[in-house]
Amino acid sequence: MKKNIHPDYHDITVLMTDGSSFKTRSTWGKKDETLKLDIDPKTHPAWTGGKSSLNESEGQVARFQKRFKGLKLKK
Repeated sequence: MKKNIHPDYHDITVLMTDGSSFKTRSTWGKKDETLKLDIDPKTHPAWTGGKSSLNESEGQVARFQKRFKGLKLKK
C-alpha cells in the first residue's frame, strides 16, 4: 500500500434521533467527534413501514389527487 494517501480511519460516536448512541469507526470528522443524525432507520418511513408526511399544499400530490379525484379503476 502507498503511504499517506489514505484518509484517517478513527473512532466516532453516532447519535440517533431517539437519543441513543453507538461507537463506530469512520473517516468522517475527527477522532472522538459525534455525528448527529436527522433521519435514521428508527424513524424513517422506509424502514419503519409508516407513512411519510407530504406537504400537499398545491404540490404534485395535491394536483394529482385533484385531477384524478373521481377516477375508479376496475380490478
